[in-house]
Amino acid sequence: MQLTQEEVKKIALLCRIELTDAEVTKFQAELSQVLGYIEELNQVDTSSVEPISQVTGLQNVLREDTARLSEFREKIIANFPDRKDNYLKIKNIL
Repeated sequence: MQLTQEEVKKIALLCRIELTDAEVTKFQAELSQVLGYIEELNQVDTSSVEPISQVTGLQNVLREDTARLSEFREKIIANFPDRKDNYLKIKNIL
């Protein structure tokens, strides 16, 4: 598939890039070559190929999302620079 210079300029406009006339000519040939490869791939018979989403065999391991107290809560609170009861005391933000 051979792209026209106008098509390359439109693609450049959509991509928000500015091309010189030499770059338009260069990309006209390169993009046409890429589209040619895609056309070639579209002709390959993939009807007997099973669709896959990943090839590693790994699966997501999910755990129940439940609220629980941290086992380090007391140590964390002890490290607060300034605290009141079990709360971190900070300067006013507003």
